[in-house]
Amino acid sequence: MSTTVVVQQPTGVQDNRLMVTDILGHRQWSTGLFDCFSDIKMCLLGLCCTPCVLCHVASRTGECCCMPHCILGGSVILRSRIRTIGGIQGSACNDCIVLSHCGPCAVCQMERELDNMGVP
Repeated sequence: MSTTVVVQQPTGVQDNRLMVTDILGHRQWSTGLFDCFSDIKMCLLGLCCTPCVLCHVASRTGECCCMPHCILGGSVILRSRIRTIGGIQGSACNDCIVLSHCGPCAVCQMERELDNMGVP
């Protein structure tokens, strides 16, 4: 029978953190929620065919284009994913409220953000 004596407490590895940004994000959205008129084409498309723009956003983030329409809360998931990828401040609760009350504007903002982030 052998006894092991711990002389020093193990510490977490600080140099190999997996987090890329702060939990709260490090920046705001690059355009405001109501900056739709900065891109008139997207504004009209988002107003007339929000589901089409949402499918395009899903495709650009690596999801199936049908995901926002087939999964309950899919648009909220997409918005949260864009925030996470871009290090944008916010919360899932805020994403849900924005999409519930200003859906077309929020979807256009997501599309503009992906443009500004350089996502093809």
